[in-house]
Amino acid sequence: MPAEVYIQEALPRVNEFRRFVRVFFSRGVVRFGAAVIVLLVLTAILAPVIAPYDPYEQNVTNILQPVSREHLLGTDSLGRDTFSRIIYGTRYALLVGVVTVLIAAFIGSFFGIIAGYMGGWTQTIIMRLTDSVMAFPPILLALILAAIMGSGIKGVMIAITFALVPGYVRLMCGQVLSAKENEYVMAADAIGVSHFQIMFRHILPNCLSPLIVQITMVMGIAILTEATLSFLGVGIMPPAAAWGAMVHDGYRYLIRRPILSLAPGVAIMVVVFAFNMVGDGLRDALDPRLRGTL
Repeated sequence: MPAEVYIQEALPRVNEFRRFVRVFFSRGVVRFGAAVIVLLVLTAILAPVIAPYDPYEQNVTNILQPVSREHLLGTDSLGRDTFSRIIYGTRYALLVGVVTVLIAAFIGSFFGIIAGYMGGWTQTIIMRLTDSVMAFPPILLALILAAIMGSGIKGVMIAITFALVPGYVRLMCGQVLSAKENEYVMAADAIGVSHFQIMFRHILPNCLSPLIVQITMVMGIAILTEATLSFLGVGIMPPAAAWGAMVHDGYRYLIRRPILSLAPGVAIMVVVFAFNMVGDGLRDALDPRLRGTL
């Protein structure tokens, strides 16, 4: 291929990427959200290096210590360093926020694409089941499932994943119903392309923008849901350094040592806000038609 032809084909992609970056980083809150998420990932990876103490090491002679040079956020009722536990809590936040959402998005998108493309009884059955599950608020559904399966990281992740799947089914079904009326889909069907290829090779790539936005925003919801379940005693349980469990443990000392609940609570709030803002920025950059809407 001549160099001139290659450059001419590559330029539109480069310009599109530049436009995406410019629009995405045009708002200060989006830049803040992106910085927080990068910091969250780095903290989770480097937790053993950053944390000044073992987050699980108990010291009964050092319980409920105030903020100091030795303990930046004090210690809890078992003498564990609060700052170190918040650092290690980023691992649970990322594990739940990323893994559960990606699994839910994969399962929900699969059934949503099938429902939207096949139509008829297939769509009716899948969407009726989806509507039945969505009759329950996601947090309530996750709470019920977590209580049934028992506390622990596996039970929480399964419960949250199940609660999030219906949203992706409905999203992708709507996207496919619109996309399958396009000429490229009709042309592929006319020349004998298999239904599987049409759904996942031709339609899916054109539905990725809203899916990516939804995934990013729901990550914050998943983290908040896990924290809520842990606070209520059906999520990740002590001695795990999960933020929701830390809020629960510190609640008993809210008057004497409010930092024990406030510190992990602020961490949850900032991270959820960051994912929402990044999702908002991705929506503006990937789909200009929705810019400025929520």
